[in-house]
Amino acid sequence: MYLKVIFLSISSIIISLLFLLRKHFSHFLYQNLPPGKIGFPSIGESLSFLSAGRRGHPEKFITDRVRRFYSSSSSCVFKTHLFGSPTAMVTGASGNKFLFTNENKLVVSWWPDSVNKIFPSSMQTSSKEEAKKLRMILSQFMKPEALRKYVGVMDEIAQRHFEMEWANQDQLIVFPLTKKFTFSIACRSLLSLDDPERVRQLREKFNTVAVGVFSIPIDLPGTRFNRAIKASRLLRKEVSAIIRQRKEELKDGKALEEKDILSHMLMNIGETKDEDLADKIIGVLIGGHDTASTVCTFIVNYLAEFPHIYQRVLQEQKEILNQKKEKGLRWEDIEKMRYSWNVACEVMRIVPPVPGTFREAIDHFSFKGFYIPKGWKLYWSATATHMNPDYFPEPERFDPNRFEGSGPKPYTYVPFGGGPRMCPGREYGRLEILIVMHNLVKRFKWELVSPKENKRVVDPLPIPSKGLPITIFPQS
Repeated sequence: MYLKVIFLSISSIIISLLFLLRKHFSHFLYQNLPPGKIGFPSIGESLSFLSAGRRGHPEKFITDRVRRFYSSSSSCVFKTHLFGSPTAMVTGASGNKFLFTNENKLVVSWWPDSVNKIFPSSMQTSSKEEAKKLRMILSQFMKPEALRKYVGVMDEIAQRHFEMEWANQDQLIVFPLTKKFTFSIACRSLLSLDDPERVRQLREKFNTVAVGVFSIPIDLPGTRFNRAIKASRLLRKEVSAIIRQRKEELKDGKALEEKDILSHMLMNIGETKDEDLADKIIGVLIGGHDTASTVCTFIVNYLAEFPHIYQRVLQEQKEILNQKKEKGLRWEDIEKMRYSWNVACEVMRIVPPVPGTFREAIDHFSFKGFYIPKGWKLYWSATATHMNPDYFPEPERFDPNRFEGSGPKPYTYVPFGGGPRMCPGREYGRLEILIVMHNLVKRFKWELVSPKENKRVVDPLPIPSKGLPITIFPQS
């Protein structure tokens, strides 16, 4: 009897393993696939991919394999297996151009199943047309002419933030403070929400969700993924309540379409469930503050590392202040911050706020002479492109002058993506970053507490391993 039980158990395990092996290798039976490794069944090379990011060099996963399979690193493609899916890694400017210009023709945006479980409405088959409409609405709201009215609001919030959180401090940790600031800005511009306590409660849940989005999807108590699912449910409930209240205000004429992005969406997106719209708002809020906080944090880091660049930024901001007759920033002041924006661009070259994203092949096609099957995932890497010496000589060197004149060649600098999927919040992010730089340098000088221990990790976005502690001094 015991032997039969053991035999059946072993047999079921062997059958399961054989099924897993067959499923794993069946993805790679096509002719003329790109070169590459496929790793272990189910896991593939996911652990190596994540490990490279957590060691602070996400591009190494790509560059090491490109060197192994190719003599030139300009534009290549290789196969791997990530997050349960066969994946083609597309590198270089021509690869970026191919994916960006074939959006909704050969490829569409793709997210791991973990994202679908945290944001259930993203699993709806009808969401592609809704996504296009949402991008169009966001683009309209975030055009430069539409953002002009937010300059004074953002500047006011920035002044209050630096006065309350940075002034009269000897040392502080930058990253949590920049996240707090960018989330306050996002709540104000997206939801017209500025009650400090309510914003704090939402921020805590948002941080839990953001950390769990790209975690290993193991739904067990205590895991990042499990905490993210629970936090997303609470967030969806709170944001849905805000949506219902805003609908009533719009119906009674107590709110204007131009008030914020939520009102603009409700007036233009058509009939949709409150919970589905809440998921979209949560996604926009995460994208609208996490990336900006990353950029602002590393701007503080690089300005501390390079005092001569800090001095040039300070000089530019002083000249803008000296020319002003009224208090507070205006759009015209933002347009004068050319060198400051070059500095921010160089920060985003070395530390792209989004290291790369996935696409899914909706048809069979060829790229660089290799066959890419329908259903395969494709990954393009901003980090690997930005650190390619063919595009940026001495890529490790921090040099804002790279962005003087016409700047980098097309599709070599892609912190905001490109083509139809170009980030609609690019101008919003530029405005927010420059307002932070202006208020920061005019008030403070600072030094890194432990430069040698200041390492960068990607988890899932780039962050300083210790949060970037600094010693801070008031500006004379």
